Amino acid sequence: MSDLLTSSFRFADSQDLADLKTFATRAKAIDDGAIRLQAAGSVLAAYVCVLRPRLLGESTPTILGLRTMALAEASATDVTVALSAVLDRLARAGQDDVELPVPPSTVSESWTGVGAPRSGWELIGSRPDAELRAAAEAGIAEVAGIVPDRPGALIVNNARAAVWGRELDASGLPAGAAFAALALGFLADGDQKLYRAGRWFRLTGSRGHVLARTGSGLL
Repeated sequence: MSDLLTSSFRFADSQDLADLKTFATRAKAIDDGAIRLQAAGSVLAAYVCVLRPRLLGESTPTILGLRTMALAEASATDVTVALSAVLDRLARAGQDDVELPVPPSTVSESWTGVGAPRSGWELIGSRPDAELRAAAEAGIAEVAGIVPDRPGALIVNNARAAVWGRELDASGLPAGAAFAALALGFLADGDQKLYRAGRWFRLTGSRGHVLARTGSGLL
């Protein structure tokens, strides 16, 4: 990962800053963790982790959410910072602001070391938003039914692995991808294009991308 090369990101439009705030807020509600901000030229890619294996041999897939935004000024920054720190700065932004100061303190997250492919994606079909929403809601209910009122970490991890690691269909797409698309607000009333590259799947719609890596074990 490269060093921090800028102290702030200047967006092309204030709506992009507002979209980033919505994305980060939803991500923090899922996992109070980190966000990777990776800029290449005039495009900023913001990654968050929705699901990941936490125990040795666990079958929970690695599921990432991705949103891209246009920058007004070119940048070559790649930094991982706390979601809470980004949201603190976004909370101070005015309605017409286009600049995001980059938090000075970085964090280390194992999932940032496993990057999804940038090329080699094969379009293998599409999935209706309604179908993904139904699968996600059914999975949420199933996890809630498995986990007791005061669960230990092992019980929670086992329940999530069993439900979200399950294949949705013959393509091999894990159910956790549907959960991520719902939780991050990527589903509307259309379709998500489904791509595959090796162990990776990608759901792409108008609101963002879900990246899912199959396989078990820690990152």
